[in-house]
Amino acid sequence: MSVFYQPVSLTALALLADWLLGDPSWIPHPVRAIGWAIEQGESWLYSGSPRQDLVNGAVLAVSVIALSAAAAYALLLSAALFGEFVREGVAVALGWTTLALRGLDEAARRVETALRCNDYAAARAALPSLVGRDPETLNLDGIVRATVESVAENACDGVIAPLIFLTLGGPVMAIAYKAINTLDSMIGYRDRRYLFFGRFAARLDDVANYIPARFTALCIVVVSALMGRGRQAWAAVRMSGRCHPSPNAGYPESAMAGALGIQLGGPASYDGELEMRPFLGVAEREAGVSDIRSARMMLRAASLTAFFVLVVARLLILG
Repeated sequence: MSVFYQPVSLTALALLADWLLGDPSWIPHPVRAIGWAIEQGESWLYSGSPRQDLVNGAVLAVSVIALSAAAAYALLLSAALFGEFVREGVAVALGWTTLALRGLDEAARRVETALRCNDYAAARAALPSLVGRDPETLNLDGIVRATVESVAENACDGVIAPLIFLTLGGPVMAIAYKAINTLDSMIGYRDRRYLFFGRFAARLDDVANYIPARFTALCIVVVSALMGRGRQAWAAVRMSGRCHPSPNAGYPESAMAGALGIQLGGPASYDGELEMRPFLGVAEREAGVSDIRSARMMLRAASLTAFFVLVVARLLILG
């Protein structure tokens, strides 16, 4: 096994480990180290000057990504000194840390459980682990739609995109992707502080997720077709996939909206400021708590669909 290539069986084990174990707090997680590096770099490089911060933000992004990939590469090489079995175990462990299927599913389940108990305070308290909008402004419909949107978008960022990069370049490439994704989540904003400092990171995340987001939407459409709603999901993607402010998030969110027959998007409050976002999909009915469970099912099914498509594609390409 080379550092940039791993058998499908190891990716399958990483996905299985994530589904069974999630992200236990006692396991050192690369994303925490990446986040610490970003915080330290920002404290050193942020200047407040737009022109300088545009350059410094790019330097930070490139440095964090390169260091993350280099650390994964060095860890795999070091593990190889103890034998192939150890290196494969480390590869599985690294791949596992790039996936967030169980964590995303559990976060959505907590919101769903609270809503089923009519505990809106608990549901709002659970929302920050999923979305960045202000939870206190959301009613039942808003909580449901925010949760479903997050499940759809993070199906790409947290599961299917890492699977693609694991398939293409093993744990090294997958860790590099997680660094890009973490940079975007920490500094890729359009507020006064990060408009210039985080611009490079945000655009790089757009590029990294361009294909994965559309592939995620297709996987949701495929699963929807098995449920008799493939036409509606595909129509929603074609109608509103491009309408989202993000060049990527609208595709899986639109597919999910069409699959469930509800409308996503619309006005959202962030840090006390109301953002007017376009609606995604067609509202065939009001959103309900059961839609969170349906979205979770779609998440699991779409993730498995993506894995099997990637396996077949690699077998065909490699003969």
